[in-house]
Amino acid sequence: MMIYPQFFNKIPTIKLQDDLASFLGAFEDGIIEFSYLDVVKSAGHSCPTVLGAYLMTLKGLEALYENEVPKRGEILVEFRESQNIGVSGVIGNVIMNITGATTTNGFKGLAGKFDRNHLMKFEKEINGANVRFTRMDTLKSVDVFYDASGVKPHEDMNSLMQKSLQGNASNEEKKEFAKLWQKRVEDISNNINEVIKVNLL
Repeated sequence: MMIYPQFFNKIPTIKLQDDLASFLGAFEDGIIEFSYLDVVKSAGHSCPTVLGAYLMTLKGLEALYENEVPKRGEILVEFRESQNIGVSGVIGNVIMNITGATTTNGFKGLAGKFDRNHLMKFEKEINGANVRFTRMDTLKSVDVFYDASGVKPHEDMNSLMQKSLQGNASNEEKKEFAKLWQKRVEDISNNINEVIKVNLL
């Protein structure tokens, strides 16, 4: 049985429609729903970066598709940074899992359909945004900005992190650090409209 912070369940889910999933019978009508818990399991941890990637996808696709269900495998994802710089790779992995977009390591398709390659690109000119999502059917795009610097951690979190990394923390201090770390992630999720900005192009 997995035990995890319950605020994970309060973060809105992302619903998409995937023609490949429908074609191969994985999900009825290709309807797939991702939760924050799903991406935490894939990433192996919950942090401001993983949450930010999830929230950018959530809000970006909401703006891009409005009242439509986003089409998984038909969304171009572009980053301004290199895949190997900072946390771009981590963010890319989260968004890849949700949208199906890959660089050159994805599904090659069947008879010219369902190709997932070349839908994720790095080092692009996207006007300072963290990520740009583009619908391949209409070529409509949206730039998404993420900045959680205004959501401050508890004053004890960083010192407890250092003690834990140095092997000097007690078990109680390690537990307290983990609790404070996830509390900041929760605080960011509760301020989604402050940390995420969306610009339709």
